[in-house]
Amino acid sequence: MRNIAMSLPVMTPTLSWGWQELLDLCKIRVVAVMLVCAAVGMALASPGFPALSNVFFGLMGIGLTACGAAAFNHIVDRRLDALMLRTSRRPVASKRLPVIVALLWATFLSSFGVGLLIWQVNQLTALLTFASLVGYALVYTAFLKRATPQNIVIGGVAGAAPPLLGWVAITGQITPEPLLLMIIIFVWTPPHFWSLAIHKCDDYAKAGIPMLPVTHGLAFTRLQIWLYGWLTVIATLMPFMIGMSGGVYLVAAVLLNARFMYWNGKVWRGKDPHAPFAAFWFSIRYLLGLFGALLLDHYFIALAW
Repeated sequence: MRNIAMSLPVMTPTLSWGWQELLDLCKIRVVAVMLVCAAVGMALASPGFPALSNVFFGLMGIGLTACGAAAFNHIVDRRLDALMLRTSRRPVASKRLPVIVALLWATFLSSFGVGLLIWQVNQLTALLTFASLVGYALVYTAFLKRATPQNIVIGGVAGAAPPLLGWVAITGQITPEPLLLMIIIFVWTPPHFWSLAIHKCDDYAKAGIPMLPVTHGLAFTRLQIWLYGWLTVIATLMPFMIGMSGGVYLVAAVLLNARFMYWNGKVWRGKDPHAPFAAFWFSIRYLLGLFGALLLDHYFIALAW
């Protein structure tokens, strides 16, 4: 560990920070994907168009809380981030941003987000959103990430919550439909993240993080990506099978799944060193495509009726 630290550039504290560093804490691109999934949950919760105020304040509250959770992640992971090339330039890890400022920013975003949900949406949405914050920022980041190679599987529950949060923001109750949407994201997360973990395996090994390819090897991880990929395929067909969606979604899901398993198959075979990173990036577009198809199908049926 000492040799690793000596090989990295020395990070010295600096007072040169501003809004860019604060925004960098928020992981805007990740939060944007979460908000798309939450918005689809909102749309599917209503036979027509959901109440605009619930949509606006719901997405704002969920988004602010997610940004706060991401900022807490930067704080808790700052020492590990400093050891990995991929994350060493993050504001807190590189010491461009003082920890106390990051902590105040994370607390402000989270408190404001949850408070907005209580005030303008409903208490159940606020409670579930706060539980997701705790699950990601504390249970996953502070404990699971360092404790078990199944960290991303167990911690995936928090990351799968957005469609449930969106649904509850409109209906005020938990029903089977948003739980199915959660399951889709839950089983999609391992092949998505383990593809990145293979690509960055050396980084995780240097930092001492027990990601699956570090603890169980690349071949085992590739197999798990392949198997979880098929679980994802099954889960994505369930909305059609239970009558939650129609033919528009089914056609899109079949086409997206074919491409998804094409990349997972290339990762599993292990012959293309670029396949894991390509599979990782496609998996993001895949999830957005699936939820976009759910949205299109929902309003296609509504307009048809």
